[in-house]
Amino acid sequence: MIEILLILLAPVAGGLLYGFERVVRARMQNRQGPPLLQPFYDMMKLIDKQTLIVNPTHALLGVMHFVALWAVVAFTIMGGNLLYIVFLHLLASLFLVLAAFSVKSIFSHLGANRELLSMIAYEPILVMFAVAFYMLNGSFSIDAVRANPSALGSLLFLFLAFLFVVQLKLKKSPFDAAKAHQEIVGGAEVEFSGLFFEFVYMALWLEYVFVYLLLMLFAGDNILLGGILFCVAFLLVNLVDNATARVRMEHLIKIFLGIAVSLAALNLLGLAYV
Repeated sequence: MIEILLILLAPVAGGLLYGFERVVRARMQNRQGPPLLQPFYDMMKLIDKQTLIVNPTHALLGVMHFVALWAVVAFTIMGGNLLYIVFLHLLASLFLVLAAFSVKSIFSHLGANRELLSMIAYEPILVMFAVAFYMLNGSFSIDAVRANPSALGSLLFLFLAFLFVVQLKLKKSPFDAAKAHQEIVGGAEVEFSGLFFEFVYMALWLEYVFVYLLLMLFAGDNILLGGILFCVAFLLVNLVDNATARVRMEHLIKIFLGIAVSLAALNLLGLAYV
């Protein structure tokens, strides 16, 4: 029953986390900033906006992107197969990319291309993330991971690589090129409006819940350590976001494949020979 409740409230939790992040960023920049519930106020404003449908496929894929991400979060909360969850998350991301390619907007296509390049950068790390926990626990089950002691010491390099993924998936500088408003007016979601933009907007909230749930797996059965890892990662992500400038897509790929993927691969090699 508790798991079902957590799944149903996941979008709300993501919205609160997103709102709290905006408050924290405002304080870091020494300004007042929006209230905690601003994301929900934005949702209410979107309800009053006119919904323009570019084409039915575009609208449907946007909804499927949200539903698939909600399913990803649900399976993660329920302790499902980690490898299946990684691939389902990939499918959810592809729905948004296909939606962007289904319209004629050049900005939408640029955003879709950048999303695909981003996926090439972070997906190997997510797959190695699942493989590493399998090597330690003999199972891809998230329940098995949560039942064992913290693996942070054994997976330190992978944890550092995963922090790169958190920064990218949440569209934070320096890895926010896929949603660069100054360059491509919002990226893959630029042609959504009204009700259908609400689904894409809430999908971002679910991304917050998903990546931080995965991050806390490094704590194993240590709930206190999981909370500490979440707080440290949350503050670090926003500090880096406020202190860095956006990198170009080619630099993003080089950083991920040259540093993050290398760190994760070294960690797997270490596990294999220990």
